[in-house]
Amino acid sequence: MSAAGQGGMRDPFPGLEHLGSATPFVGRIREIIQHIQLFEDFETEEISALARDLVCYRAPAGAVIIREGDQGDFMLIVLDGLCEIVKNDPTGVPKRIGLAGPGKTLGEMSMIDGEPRFASCVALDETHFAVLDRGSLSRIIAFDPRLGIKILMELVLLLSQRLRSASGKLVRGLGAGEDI
Repeated sequence: MSAAGQGGMRDPFPGLEHLGSATPFVGRIREIIQHIQLFEDFETEEISALARDLVCYRAPAGAVIIREGDQGDFMLIVLDGLCEIVKNDPTGVPKRIGLAGPGKTLGEMSMIDGEPRFASCVALDETHFAVLDRGSLSRIIAFDPRLGIKILMELVLLLSQRLRSASGKLVRGLGAGEDI
């Protein structure tokens, strides 16, 4: 059924507390909605409909939620807590590349393209997060096309903004006058 291990599928978060449907968290999602760039244009009813296809988890401090290099077909939305985003450098030493708190989304690229995870995500303190997997997104597209298309368009916009930001950092790092 979903990434949560329902319907006989493997649980992508072994050892983390499975909290079930995100429906009980709709209030919290609405509270932080202004911080969730992906959902800033969504109506209250759309958030409630989406919550029916999300699954929530609790991760204790120090838990690895996403591991660099692992396969993944889901993204997560941080509801409460703080996560460190870590990328291994060429020598294998983990380097912090960012922090993600309430309202941040992680893992969108792997959900869309099915490629291995780019970086790891580690809970710095107790963290609650909601998961949207590719299967649930497909069901939303099939049964509520307007909502599904809206989610896809927001994902495309978010990924485009991140690509532009990364490209800008790359160009600044190359310095003036160098060929790209």
